[in-house]
Amino acid sequence: MLSRFHHPYLLLILTSLFWSGNMVLGRAIRNEVPPLSLAFWRWAIALVLTLPLALPHLRSQWPQLRSGWPAIVILGLLGVGGYNTLAYIALQYTAATNAVLLNSFIPIATIALSWAFLKKNLHGSEWLGVLTSLFGVITIVARGELSTLAGLALNIGDLWMLGAVFIWALYTIGLQWRPPGVHPMLLLAALIVVGLLALAPVYAWEIAQGRLIHPTPTSLAGIAYTGIFPGFLGYIFYNRAVGEVGASKASLFIHLMPVFGILLAALFLGEVPQTYHFAGIALIFAGIYLTTSHQAR
Repeated sequence: MLSRFHHPYLLLILTSLFWSGNMVLGRAIRNEVPPLSLAFWRWAIALVLTLPLALPHLRSQWPQLRSGWPAIVILGLLGVGGYNTLAYIALQYTAATNAVLLNSFIPIATIALSWAFLKKNLHGSEWLGVLTSLFGVITIVARGELSTLAGLALNIGDLWMLGAVFIWALYTIGLQWRPPGVHPMLLLAALIVVGLLALAPVYAWEIAQGRLIHPTPTSLAGIAYTGIFPGFLGYIFYNRAVGEVGASKASLFIHLMPVFGILLAALFLGEVPQTYHFAGIALIFAGIYLTTSHQAR
């Protein structure tokens, strides 16, 4: 499957598309599927899909997997047990505008942490690309009016989303320490197992609180989507792309999520894009071009 998707930037674009759908669904089915339930079953589905592709590599690569267990535990807690769980909790409380805006700070957080921990600096055109892309996101969420931003007030959901942003930035730079020589499918399976073990007790607590899944065609289809596309395919694509282009450049593609969010809303909800949407999209693509073209040169 991966042999058909050689280019890391294509993988990152597809990942942003999958994760945009994940955000839309997380908000849409919040009354039918509690956040911890959604996080748990998302990864349970992803594990079922991953195991047949991972187990053939387990015996030959067990020594590398075992020697790299500290990194696997940390990455599993951050990338599987942490980010999406906090994001789903955030979507229970915060407005979509706030969530998209806060999520778009992931590239900035990743670059800052890469500078702090890895001593990696961006060149002038790359910084210009980051800022251009970020301004494109702000143009979209502010609806073309900067005064809109003044009306945004942080609530408890926004704080959960800020926590998710920080965790994903840590996960992205932490991928550099994943065990070498471990097949991507085996690594993903190991990360999912760690994440599920962390989610199991809090999922049980949620059930004990009487917060149960309401099984409807919409909720079940939403859970299936989160497991197959953002959970299974999204993480495979993202992990591979980070290994090829680095954490800072890969995280920049998260700025595409508002773009895909607008397109998905127009397709499924009948919302008509406005002029500021197209302006923001143009800025986002310009920012990505400025950042990625430096590497090409």
